[in-house]
Amino acid sequence: MLMDTGIPTKRLFAGTGFILILIAAFLLFFLCSERIDAGHDGIKVKLYGTDRGVQDITIVTGRVWFNPFTEEIHEVPTYVQTVNYDAFTVNAKDGSVFTVDPTLSLKVIDGESARIFKKYRKKIPEILKYTLYNHIKDVYRIEFNKFTTDSIISNRELFENNVQAKMIDFLTKEGFQLEQLTSGISYPTSITDAINAKNSAIQKAQQAENELKVVEAQARKLIVQAEAEAKANELKRSSLNPLLIQQQFIEKWDGKTPLYGNAPTFFKNVQ
Repeated sequence: MLMDTGIPTKRLFAGTGFILILIAAFLLFFLCSERIDAGHDGIKVKLYGTDRGVQDITIVTGRVWFNPFTEEIHEVPTYVQTVNYDAFTVNAKDGSVFTVDPTLSLKVIDGESARIFKKYRKKIPEILKYTLYNHIKDVYRIEFNKFTTDSIISNRELFENNVQAKMIDFLTKEGFQLEQLTSGISYPTSITDAINAKNSAIQKAQQAENELKVVEAQARKLIVQAEAEAKANELKRSSLNPLLIQQQFIEKWDGKTPLYGNAPTFFKNVQ
């Protein structure tokens, strides 16, 4: 009886142990590994010991094994991200207030993920949206202080190129690559009103000039018509003679004797 009950007990223990091993393997797989998606760098961080901090390696895309009690894995996106920053105001050299509403498209420079994480210890979207914001404002503030309002308007391309060059230099030092920059600059209301008034005056002057050209064209048309009619009348007068008048009279005669004056005559003398 004891031997009969011992075999099922061993089998039960063996089955339970196998299940526990499967559970442990399942937990080990999901708790001690993480898949780094494409378009990301994986950063392994030691939480304890003399080597704690960001290791000097970048984890390649794929599944990474780590100790969840002493290490952490962070994913850093390396694809291009577009950030539309909140609008802010800056002063030109002469005190005019401009509004800047910048939009930047940028990405992490290849191989810079570990350095960026070690410096900021924040996620990339948070760094782009908030940490870099004040630095971006400084780039515009410094450049605006070099230009007067008139020089910004007349040298807009030069101004934008200077801003972009300084932005590239700053972002490169921070480990980011600038792909595209849109400043979204709005001029002061006074400048906008002056430009609109100038454009309106130009449009009205152009309209008046066009109307004058129409009037001049119509006047020339009337002159040409009058000259043509005068020439036609002169030609008619020069072509009239007694024989032609008599011929026209005969062609239009209705067969009745015409009367001129007191005595009936067939033809009237034409001088």
